[in-house]
Amino acid sequence: MPFATLGLRPEIVSAVTAKGYTEPSPIQAKAIPAILEGRDVLGGAQTGTGKTAAFSLPLLQRLSESEFKNKRPRALILAPTRELAAQVHQSILDYGKGVDLHSACFFGGVNINPQISKLRRGLDIIVATPGRLLDLCQRREANLGAIETLVLDEADRMLDMGFIHDIRKILKLLPHDRQNLFFSATYAKDVKKLADSILRNPVEVEVAPRNSTADQIAQEAYSIGQKNKREALSNLIKDGDWKQVLVFTRTKHGANRLAKQLDSDGITAAAIHGNKSQSARERALQDFKTNYIRVLVATDIAARGIDIIDLPHVVNFELPNIPEDYVHRIGRTGRAGKKGKAISLVCSEEEAYLVDIEKVLKREVPLFELSPRGKIGHQVQRIANPKKPKKTAVSRPPRQHPRPDSRHSGGSGKPSSRPSGKSSPRQAGKSSPRPAGRPGPRSADRADGSASAPRSPNRRNRSRPSRPR
Repeated sequence: MPFATLGLRPEIVSAVTAKGYTEPSPIQAKAIPAILEGRDVLGGAQTGTGKTAAFSLPLLQRLSESEFKNKRPRALILAPTRELAAQVHQSILDYGKGVDLHSACFFGGVNINPQISKLRRGLDIIVATPGRLLDLCQRREANLGAIETLVLDEADRMLDMGFIHDIRKILKLLPHDRQNLFFSATYAKDVKKLADSILRNPVEVEVAPRNSTADQIAQEAYSIGQKNKREALSNLIKDGDWKQVLVFTRTKHGANRLAKQLDSDGITAAAIHGNKSQSARERALQDFKTNYIRVLVATDIAARGIDIIDLPHVVNFELPNIPEDYVHRIGRTGRAGKKGKAISLVCSEEEAYLVDIEKVLKREVPLFELSPRGKIGHQVQRIANPKKPKKTAVSRPPRQHPRPDSRHSGGSGKPSSRPSGKSSPRQAGKSSPRPAGRPGPRSADRADGSASAPRSPNRRNRSRPSRPR
């Protein structure tokens, strides 16, 4: 079934064909007619299914057929991260070459003044992250009173990142009479609650079972101690001659540390996370896409929007403690019908997380022994119900006397934030111990407004391909 049979304008069909697509994917075939009719849509689809084109193509058509209203934007697309927002906007530009529409992409971490200038010149479509859009609204630069269509892309990730309050503030600024398009790869209770509050009699479009993963992705887990993971990963990459690997860690600090360690092992690597400047993130991603580096180490939030069709390997250096995050992670490979492999390095304390992931997947992920040298051993006999790491109380030295800087004698017991001039036990080097074996806390990266991190020192000289110009 060609795109022309879906009722799209010839100019839009030509733009799609120029990108190499001749027939719509299942989600496009189901969603495009409903969106063209003006219906609300609830879309359940994994990454790599053609979801972006499913809403952008009919959106471009509807806007091109309606009247431009006082230079105010008529369509709003919200995305959780800068990378995903930029990716969606690029699709809008590619597919909208033959129609007279104006669009812009707004996110934090960059100068806001050029974004304000674009708004003042007039736009049809805004693609934005919630935080930066609210900033523009609070400055009275973005007027959302003429929005005809709202798109929430990867709504589940926006809620995971804590954007629910920002989203609700934005909803109050929109006209009540509008079309709503809601897309999510997973459907937890909070996601369903948000969808129910926004959508009106939606057409449900689901191209795969919820919380499922692509059949093209081969999944394996390797049992290995936490301290041996880095050595084992280096050997797996070298011995397997892996050319392109996306590695996930739970924290920003862990991503930086692992990238430096891999680099010292002779494997070109870079880290990408919320504390990196936008230019640093774009440079690292471009280096990865052009094979200037072999490994990109990322946190969950920073990896949203990474779209590499032929990415062969995804590695969970640490398992996520939220099962749905695993689905998003491995969805970076096996895109557009390509084959891919997802590998998880699992220490004993993480086996309970693996069980939770398998419940969401509704399938077992085989677990094999792995040596630090990267040699794969026998399949591990699994414990029926492994226990999750318990939260143990952190021991602190007993307080003998009230702090000199306490506001009140016998007060609330909360430490003052003011410097007292005396060293506390923690400052004196007696830091409270972390419970042994407990995985570190899940990173609270946020894409909007992240402070630019200082650039790391130059790496040691090593043979690597020349950077593409």
